[in-house]
Amino acid sequence: MRDLDEFTVTDEALAQMAGTENPRLKQIADAAVRHLHAFAREVDLTPEEWLQGISFLTAVGQACTPIRQEFILLSDVLGLSAVVNALHDKKAKELGTQSSLLGPFFREGAPELPLGSQIVDKPTAEEIVIYGRITDNAGTPLPGALIQVWQTSERGGYDLQERGPDEMDMRGNFRAAADGTYYFRTVRPLGYSIPMDGPTGDLVRKQKRHGMRPSHMHCLIGAEGHRELVTALYFGDDPYIGSDTVFGVSQSLVVEIKDDPASPIPGLRAVHYDFRLARQAPGESGRVGADPTKMAAQ
Repeated sequence: MRDLDEFTVTDEALAQMAGTENPRLKQIADAAVRHLHAFAREVDLTPEEWLQGISFLTAVGQACTPIRQEFILLSDVLGLSAVVNALHDKKAKELGTQSSLLGPFFREGAPELPLGSQIVDKPTAEEIVIYGRITDNAGTPLPGALIQVWQTSERGGYDLQERGPDEMDMRGNFRAAADGTYYFRTVRPLGYSIPMDGPTGDLVRKQKRHGMRPSHMHCLIGAEGHRELVTALYFGDDPYIGSDTVFGVSQSLVVEIKDDPASPIPGLRAVHYDFRLARQAPGESGRVGADPTKMAAQ
């Protein structure tokens, strides 16, 4: 037995974990211990600060419900979700449309609707069309590809926030036509503040950040044999387009609403965007996030 100091305790912890049978678990846990210990040494963490950190993470966990995933929100505002997304994209055999964040408001089980349907139950703003094609990287149409879309209302709230867990609105699932085309009607979603009434919001305020997300439409797209695409379309005239608080915006995903004679629904202003799906490697998902109800049930 030997007395341990702030350096040798790291070696001892790693030695005790050396028997971990799962090699990936061992790699991740070892790295986490090394970096956490190095972090504590770098900032000279005090017992009081350590307890404050424990209390913060406890509060984050207590804020999670079947309709709210505070840990995903925390990961988003710290940029960790964006890093994981970027790392995942680098592993792809090929890149299609650029990915973005799934976010904490994705829900499984949205209704599958006919092409051209309106996804907003009672729209009170200008109706617009979002349309395009879903293809592989060579431009070959992917008939039957599933595109799941969800957004905030024209008031800036998701259905979980405005209507609770028992109703779905501003969401829809669509199947691409034989030529890969998709189209649906909606209203422009309003940019919004992330939930600021919990521990993550408190942290954002202390960091003097605005906490805003620019107007966007979430998209989750899949087709047989292709990499699931988690992405979003961002409206370029939003004042927060250059300072998204969760670091989700990429230039290739910025769109605009305009008069479009090629729109599949004449008379409505439109957004045209074509999605390209990459080939799938064995075991790939591509999803950074989850339905809050599924996380709560685990």
